[in-house]
Amino acid sequence: MLIAGLVAAPRTLAADLEAGRRKAAACVACHGIDGNSTNPTVPTLAGQVGTYLHWQLLLYRDKRRVDPQMAPIAAALSEADMGDLAAFFAAQRSTAAAPAPVDTTRTDSGRRLAETYHCNDCHGRDFGGREYAPRLRGLSREYVLAQMRGFKARTRGDLDGAMTQAAQPVADTDLEPLADYIGSIR
Repeated sequence: MLIAGLVAAPRTLAADLEAGRRKAAACVACHGIDGNSTNPTVPTLAGQVGTYLHWQLLLYRDKRRVDPQMAPIAAALSEADMGDLAAFFAAQRSTAAAPAPVDTTRTDSGRRLAETYHCNDCHGRDFGGREYAPRLRGLSREYVLAQMRGFKARTRGDLDGAMTQAAQPVADTDLEPLADYIGSIR
């Protein structure tokens, strides 16, 4: 599976953005126009790392990441479809709204925890993501918390198990402050 993801990465870069725009019409209901979600439990895809998006579609298609809405959609996608969609959403501008006010004590604690757990090593200093790791900046607190809980419980699939492994030493009591902090970054 890792090899399939690595092979797919270059195709994401050569993908057809206009084809991706047409194919993304089916995504608007959940992920919003141009991938800007207004639902805090659904991620904004606009501006997300293209390779990461492509890999997530592969995980859904291969049933290594489970979601009742995404599974049938991903099952019908070809490699070219995945590349086109990933490239389209990666090229969009995130219009994530400012987060709701949060307790600065919790966000300060979350910032320190992010440093302690080395979250920036993969997700970048500004949480803007990297070629293999998603952009977390601009995602809602609710979504971030749900994903961290899934990784910690080993119920959220990831490509190579790196995030599942990274989540294991995180104390349960640290998940909410981490989500408060990451969800506050714009």
